[in-house]
Amino acid sequence: MSSTVDFGRSLLIVRTRRITVRVGTRTTVVCAALVCAALLMGVVALGTGDYAIAPDRVVRALFVGDHRFDRLVVWEWRFPRVILALVLGAALGVSGAILQSVTRNPLGSPDIVGFNTGAYTGALIVMLTLGGSGFQTATGAFVGGLATALAIQLLAFRHNVSGFRLIIVGIGVSAMLAAVNTWLILRADLHAAMSAAAWGAGSLNGLSWPQVAPALLILAVLALALGPVVRWLPVLELGDDQASSFGVRVGRARMLLIVLSVALTAVATAVAGPIAFVALAAPQLGRRLARTPSTALAPAAAMGSLLLVTCDWIAQRLFAPTPLPVGVVTVSIGGLYLVYLLLAEARRT
Repeated sequence: MSSTVDFGRSLLIVRTRRITVRVGTRTTVVCAALVCAALLMGVVALGTGDYAIAPDRVVRALFVGDHRFDRLVVWEWRFPRVILALVLGAALGVSGAILQSVTRNPLGSPDIVGFNTGAYTGALIVMLTLGGSGFQTATGAFVGGLATALAIQLLAFRHNVSGFRLIIVGIGVSAMLAAVNTWLILRADLHAAMSAAAWGAGSLNGLSWPQVAPALLILAVLALALGPVVRWLPVLELGDDQASSFGVRVGRARMLLIVLSVALTAVATAVAGPIAFVALAAPQLGRRLARTPSTALAPAAAMGSLLLVTCDWIAQRLFAPTPLPVGVVTVSIGGLYLVYLLLAEARRT
């Protein structure tokens, strides 16, 4: 294997015997910087709390473990939460990037279109009416998100799915499902309703190692499934006619990509509840920093990790010692970003 850098076209070219991969050098640098920032923020989160630990002791607790209490606090109590913040943030960023690419609209996000709400509906049905376990709740979230995506596809269908039409239909379906979710919570007993409402705010509080392994395994499988189809995204952004002329079966490709987007959202929702606005903001912020011509998955994933781990740290420390659900912080920050995005889109029209 060999690699070269073409400074004239700002490309990093990696060649093997069978394949050649071209990656923008700016994209590579931006992704590396975002990953380093996310990891640094993770170290800060591991050392922050009622028992404060200096960054050098955090690193020693992770890799050396010569101080037993430091290792207990860092490894057993705080590390699972930070890992989940990093990987679920990346999953939400990739999910949003896929949907924005498919719809060719920066408002195409799982929480705007309604996939988050549908996943929450499926999880609520399992939690409140069937009394399901964590695995059953995760299955319910996936089925709910997938059923919502299918319903939106069918309602938005007119010869082919228009990105803007899909978003408008998705907003309507999301509003209907939000009413269903409220009804489900109101008819449940008080303890279950309070638990479901707290979970519905989107929170990483109380997560531990038993939640880490299943989430990592499922996300690894989804990443492998995404590998062969990610090449369709820049072609689909050219439009359906152009994509068809390149030999892409547009309907099949779009449906498969939407299913993967729903699955990524459903995993995050099943583990931590519906965390809003990370999937909306991360792809666009990553794209602007990397200056890519189309929505790129790697910057979206790195930015999603940085956003979620940072917002979770703010949620823990803003009103310490009482932690907030991370969804409260992401909604507050994401709402400001949504206003900016709407104003930017209005200026273009």
